[in-house]
Amino acid sequence: MPLTFTLDPAVTPALRDGILDLWADVTNAGGSVGFVPPVSRETVRPELVKHLVAMAEGRTRLLVGLDEEGRVAATAFLALNTHRLMTHWLWLYTVMVHPRHQGRGYGRDLLAAAADAARSLDGIEAIRLTCRGGLGLERFYASCGYKEVGRVPGAIRVAPGDDRDDVVMLLPLT
Repeated sequence: MPLTFTLDPAVTPALRDGILDLWADVTNAGGSVGFVPPVSRETVRPELVKHLVAMAEGRTRLLVGLDEEGRVAATAFLALNTHRLMTHWLWLYTVMVHPRHQGRGYGRDLLAAAADAARSLDGIEAIRLTCRGGLGLERFYASCGYKEVGRVPGAIRVAPGDDRDDVVMLLPLT
């Protein structure tokens, strides 16, 4: 059954808690979403608060995918550029699909919904994202239409002696 995507849903305590659970579960399953496992909801909470503040300030938009039971199953944050020379593209952050739903095409659905959401915003011509090298994420994003446009070798230190590339991907929307 497909996910139901909503751009800019009302942030209720249930939604907030669902995103915290999703973020912790994705991280603890090995997902590269800003943390190294193990994490708890309380570890993730300060980062979610930063995203929620950016949403309240109008700098970030939230895309949420709910499963058939109404649980948060996927998210992506669309961060608008404030630099006057770069307002024609946005960043896609914290792209997550719950591990219980992986392998069903929901990641592709989430990226398609994010592209549709970006197209609905005035003047947005492209989406940029970064991903952690060494996990095959570049291949997944490329299969969804993104192109690698930059790479910083060893920019992400997962652990001492375990440095990964920071890979920049771009999806033109026009």
